[in-house]
Amino acid sequence: MNVFIIGSKGIPAKYGGFETFVEYLTSRKVSNQILYHVSCLGEENSEFYYQNARCFNVKVPNVGSASAVLYDILSLKESIRYIKEEKIDNCIIYILACRIGPVFSYYKNQLEKMGVQVFVNPDGHEWKRSKWNYWIKRYWKLSEKLMVKNADLLVCDSIGIESYIRAEYNSYNPKTRFIAYGADITPSQLSAKDEVLIEWYKKYQIQPKEYYLVVGRFVPENNYELMITEFMNSSTTKDFILIANVEENAFYERLKRTTNFEKDHRIKFVGTVYDQELLKKIRENAYGYFHGHEVGGTNPSLLEALASTSINLLLDVVFNKEVGKECAVYFSKETSSLTNLINEVEKFSTGQIEILGKAAKERIRTEYSWDKIVNEYETLFSSN
Repeated sequence: MNVFIIGSKGIPAKYGGFETFVEYLTSRKVSNQILYHVSCLGEENSEFYYQNARCFNVKVPNVGSASAVLYDILSLKESIRYIKEEKIDNCIIYILACRIGPVFSYYKNQLEKMGVQVFVNPDGHEWKRSKWNYWIKRYWKLSEKLMVKNADLLVCDSIGIESYIRAEYNSYNPKTRFIAYGADITPSQLSAKDEVLIEWYKKYQIQPKEYYLVVGRFVPENNYELMITEFMNSSTTKDFILIANVEENAFYERLKRTTNFEKDHRIKFVGTVYDQELLKKIRENAYGYFHGHEVGGTNPSLLEALASTSINLLLDVVFNKEVGKECAVYFSKETSSLTNLINEVEKFSTGQIEILGKAAKERIRTEYSWDKIVNEYETLFSSN
């Protein structure tokens, strides 16, 4: 089975969730009956092999926010060309995210005639993201609708997203399948005495187990304003460490004005951490992890937190509860909800913290390990 993967920026992974997914899918491949063809965003049109996957670079002209849409279209065209020229049978094209809805039926008709199935991962509620203006949000919603309508299968990484697709587009009778996103469950290779870790703590005047942590995109829909305000109102003496890219970020400047967080010495923006072993150790050494995401899907940063941090304080929305279940504690958007929860978890005994931490790690191991996810994808691809 030849599986063409379109929609990630490619491998080796240097970016976010979809790239990491493709990295694990290819690196942990078990079946000899599957060959992956991975579209990669490149400087020139060329191909190479990486982790036994055939990778093809696609050069995309810079057309601003439409570049991602053009990248998917060019990747799809290149996949069709290759399948035709090489006369390949047994093909699936797997498109990550719903960016090309308005032109999707045109290419889908060609692929149907070639006997190629098209699977789509609808991702989360992209049309709800605050960074988009009214017209782009409308485009995203229309694009999602048209891709759901024409796909052979929707692979959803969240039960909540699968339920939404079935209810919202019931008239199309969409065929869906739930396969979760995965998480790395191995502990950090860094020791408590590692120089890199010690220097990082020293730089920001942070002590292990004396901070709450958040790692993620610095955007309004992840409820940073809520978390900062509620933390400031709590009685904790611990720090709040925010690992996010806030350089030249208008939202960051707005939060300065609305929350006055700069006056609270406990709140520390520390930029980004690209060293994955260091980041994992920072998670492991956090007293608690905040997760305020609410725009759909299984979020990679939540899985990574549950795999590493004992106390996870999550916004009470269906997507987070689906993942965290009884392994986490929850807050709402109501005033004082998170403040009270912070004050409550400060009183947890060592035993309570250990029970929560073990339960979270076990949940990741049994339901979200990459080995499990890769096996489910290989079973899906091999059975079609």
